[in-house]
Amino acid sequence: MVNLEEQTQQNVEFMIETIKTKLRMATAAAMQASHFSIDQYEDIRDLYEVVASKEKFSISEVEALVSELGKLRGK
Repeated sequence: MVNLEEQTQQNVEFMIETIKTKLRMATAAAMQASHFSIDQYEDIRDLYEVVASKEKFSISEVEALVSELGKLRGK
């Protein structure tokens, strides 16, 4: 089990990979977990918790979540 209380690069990568899998992102290959910084940890965790809490997503929800991920990438 992953302890998301710890702000580590491994946890960032775990959350990004989980988000990509749950959203079934067509552009998942372009969204490399290594492109996300631990400096964005809290924002990534917030996004992760939204994604983890839902079973299904509408197209507009997926687009909004992917947009948010894009904003966090490489900041």
